[in-house]
Amino acid sequence: HDRSPPPPAPTAGAAAFSLWGASAGMWRSVARRAEAELQHGSFGGFFHSEALAGALPRKQNSPQQPPYGLYPELLSGSAFTVPRAKNRYAWFYRIRPSVQHSSHNATAFSTYEHWAHPTWVSPPFKHVCPPAQFRFSPIAAAASSADFVDGTVTIAANGNPAAQDGCAANVYAMDTSMSARGRYLRHMDGDVLILPQEGALEVRTEFGDLRVEPQEMALVQRGTVFQVNLAPGTSSARGYYMENFGDLFVIPELGPIGISGGLAHPRHFLAPTARYEEAEGDFELVSKFMGNLFRSPLKYSPFDVVAWYGNLAPVKYDMRLFCAINTVTYDHPDPSINTVMSSYTSTPGLANCDFVIFPPRWVPSEGTFRPPWFHRNVMSEFMGLLHGTYDAKPDSFKPGASSIHNRFVPHGPDGQAVEAGSKLDTTKPERYSGTLAFMWETRLPWHPTEYALQSLHDVGYPECWGSVPKRFDPLARPPAFEPYGFPGEKRH
Repeated sequence: HDRSPPPPAPTAGAAAFSLWGASAGMWRSVARRAEAELQHGSFGGFFHSEALAGALPRKQNSPQQPPYGLYPELLSGSAFTVPRAKNRYAWFYRIRPSVQHSSHNATAFSTYEHWAHPTWVSPPFKHVCPPAQFRFSPIAAAASSADFVDGTVTIAANGNPAAQDGCAANVYAMDTSMSARGRYLRHMDGDVLILPQEGALEVRTEFGDLRVEPQEMALVQRGTVFQVNLAPGTSSARGYYMENFGDLFVIPELGPIGISGGLAHPRHFLAPTARYEEAEGDFELVSKFMGNLFRSPLKYSPFDVVAWYGNLAPVKYDMRLFCAINTVTYDHPDPSINTVMSSYTSTPGLANCDFVIFPPRWVPSEGTFRPPWFHRNVMSEFMGLLHGTYDAKPDSFKPGASSIHNRFVPHGPDGQAVEAGSKLDTTKPERYSGTLAFMWETRLPWHPTEYALQSLHDVGYPECWGSVPKRFDPLARPPAFEPYGFPGEKRH
C-alpha cells in the first residue's frame, strides 16, 4: 500500500506518452512495506533498472542496434583515469540523446540567458567576513508560486565551483512544483544534498523518481537533470540543501567499528527505478555552471530514459536508520562519529565537507558534562535543525535556523545548557528523542552571503554565552584522589 500515484500529466499543450514499468512505482522507505519495489544496492555500488523488458543491454554498453531504437549515452562523474575504486558513471538508454534536450541551432549560445538570481548565489564573495559567531533565522514562508529554484536562499558558501572546491549551504521554501512550470534543473558544478524540514518532496530525475520526506535525505549527483516537486498531498515545503563542489560523497570507513553495522549502512541508500516520458512542449532548463545560473528553452522532456545502469545514480536515505555510536563509559566522542557521508580532499582524512547528524540516541556517560564542550576547531561548522531541539542550545535554536562557527572561532553550550549539564544526575542514562540536527563541517571557512547578513542575521546570538557563570574558586581545592569518570563499580 506504499505505492504512490503516477505523477501529474505534462503541462497543457505538451504531447506526452508516459509509461511506468511493472515495478517502477515510487517507493517510500526501506523501513516500510513493498520492499520488492525498491532498488537495492550499496552506496557507490551498481544499480540496474529498465522500464521496458530488455531495454537494458546485458552484454555491451553501446550496441550498433540498441533495443527499441534507444540511444546509449554515458554520464561520467569522475575522470576516466582515476583509480577504479573511485570510478563513478552511469549508462542511459534514452529516446533522444541529451544534445536534443538543449538548444542546438545556430544561435544556441544566445539562448542561454544569464540569470542573476536575487538570493541563490555562488562563491567566492568579496565582502568581508569577521571571525564571529553567526546565527541566521529561518526564512519566511514561500512567496506565492515559488518553486524550488525561485525559493532558494544561499546562507553561506566557500571555495569556488569553477575550481571544483568547497560547497554552498542553502535553504528553500516552495509552494509550487517545478513540473507545474515545465522547469528542469541541471547542476553542473556539484552534487545536491536535500534535507526536507517541512513537507514531503517528489524528486524527479532522469533515472526515475524519489519521494523524500522529513527525516530523509536525497542526493542528486552532479550533471543529472532533475526536478523538485511537492509530493501528492503537500501544499508547501521547506528545508535545507547543500551544493558540494568538491569530490564526490562517500560513506566513511568503519575501521575498528567492524564490517556489518554502525553509522549509515550502504544497503540503506536506495535508488529510483527507471521511468520514462515522451513529452514535447515549451519547457525551460535552468543550468548551474561555473557559479552562474542560466535559463534556456527546451522542446523535449529530458526524462526520456527507458533503462539505465551505473553507480552515479541519485539516492535517498532514511536518517532514522542511522546506527549511532556513542560512549558507554565516560566523556563522549568527537562529532565525527556521527558522519553520514564525506567529500574528501587529496589530504588523507581531510574533508572538503563532512555531513554529520545528531539523531535520537541514548547518552549514558557517567561523571561527564554531557552537552558539547566548549571548543575552537580548525574545521568550520554550519549547523541546522530539522526537528525538535538541539542539546547545546535547547531554547534558542529553532528548526529552520542556521548557525556558523568558523575556523578557531570559540563556541559551545549556552548558559542554560551549562547549568543543566552541570547539575545532571549522570548515574542515569538519558534518551535524546524528538530531535534531528545536522552539521556540514568543512575545511574552508563559511562565508555568509550579503543577503543572509542583511535579512536573516541574528545579531544578538553571541549574547547566549553571557549567562555562562564564572565558577573559578582558588580555595576550592579538589580531592587528593581524582575519581574515575566511570569507576567500574556502581556509584552509591
